[in-house]
Amino acid sequence: MRILIAEDDQVLADGLLRTLRASGAAADHVDNGREADAALLTNNEFDLLILDLGLPRLHGLEVLRKLRARGSSIPVLILTAADSVEERVRGLDLGADDYMAKPFSLQELEARVRALTRRGMGAASSTIRHGPLVYDQAGRVATIDGKLVELSARELGLLEVLLQRAGRLVSKDQLVERLCEWGEEVSNNAIEVYIHRLRKKIEKGPIRIATVRGLGYCLEKIPG
Repeated sequence: MRILIAEDDQVLADGLLRTLRASGAAADHVDNGREADAALLTNNEFDLLILDLGLPRLHGLEVLRKLRARGSSIPVLILTAADSVEERVRGLDLGADDYMAKPFSLQELEARVRALTRRGMGAASSTIRHGPLVYDQAGRVATIDGKLVELSARELGLLEVLLQRAGRLVSKDQLVERLCEWGEEVSNNAIEVYIHRLRKKIEKGPIRIATVRGLGYCLEKIPG
């Protein structure tokens, strides 16, 4: 589970980061609205946004409005020091999923995060299809034409990222970051080795992992 925290109070942000990381989540932090908007625009791998409304440079409600205007359905938990009914209604009308007024209990926030991420995962199928390749994210099982593909944990991790961004470029740094979230110590050079092994197992029929030299990889479907 990957969470973006948009909060300009550094003390509160540090507390949220420690709490969420201790619970097993991968949490990133930005301290202003423009950085939040940029992070959400360039990275579609977040499972939840924790959004403070009183952000500098771009108000939290504007971050939310732009996010929903792009068609994103990522769950959003709003944090605000102003617990007015009017502001709460505005946030919910713009597409927020939940709302917490400061100060709040970190234990309660953890519970709401769990509920929102469960809701977000339940709204989508756990199965990703790419031509004859089918990957079950819940069971972490890959098949091609109905036949099981034997993959290591690291190969499964890479495949999952490539499938989630099929048709788009995935950099080596993004792959390293994802594997490191799961406690793996991985270098850029090691990624090349794992990609090579993954290719040998899944590049059958119309499936191909293309290398964009110096930039990264892209999972493609070859027209046929």
